[in-house]
Amino acid sequence: MGSEVKNDPRMSNDCLNEISDAVGLVSGIVLAGGKSRRMGGVNKALLDVGGQPLVERVRDTLARVIPDIVIVTNTPEDFRFLGLPLFGDLIPGCGSIGGLFTGLSECAGRYGFLVGCDMPFLNEGVIGHMVSLIDDYDVVVPRISGWLEPLHAIYSCRCLPHIRELILKEDLKIINLFHKVRLLEVPQKDLAVFDPEFRFVMNINTPEDLETARRMEESSASEK
Repeated sequence: MGSEVKNDPRMSNDCLNEISDAVGLVSGIVLAGGKSRRMGGVNKALLDVGGQPLVERVRDTLARVIPDIVIVTNTPEDFRFLGLPLFGDLIPGCGSIGGLFTGLSECAGRYGFLVGCDMPFLNEGVIGHMVSLIDDYDVVVPRISGWLEPLHAIYSCRCLPHIRELILKEDLKIINLFHKVRLLEVPQKDLAVFDPEFRFVMNINTPEDLETARRMEESSASEK
């Protein structure tokens, strides 16, 4: 686990011990779906923010907390430079829930921390805190501004039969899994300690989002 989480003064010793105990059970799962129509048909995972491809930023932040990471992608040639295991969809054409199914099926951990490839401001403090809360829950998910964030959440492999059932019913909303499992919602007040602006849930869907992220990164860099 990365030193930045270990030394974070906002975490208690008990919290750090819980992270240390849990982190070996958790794999990172990065969804890297390929070309985006709203981004002009380019692979948005490879777009640059702060001098790095988005997916590389995601990998680097996750790896500071969770060393074991897999990439779920149907364009593996685009991501070999990351040096991580690459897996294609086991059940193609099912979007994010299909990627979650593949990631949980293929990862080494008993839990998977699911994120998108287009989230430039993941926060290791937030990730570590969520990992420390796993206990015996099946899903640990933030609720920010009233909304659950299923693409920044932890899932137990115990969810796999329920996910398969949803896919077979062509019910492809991850959130429809939640009432079937033991769910822990993490309130935003607990995460504001690490990221008061909740930038960790920002993702890049449009050219405007990309420009906003680049401005935010430039502003952060100038303050250091």
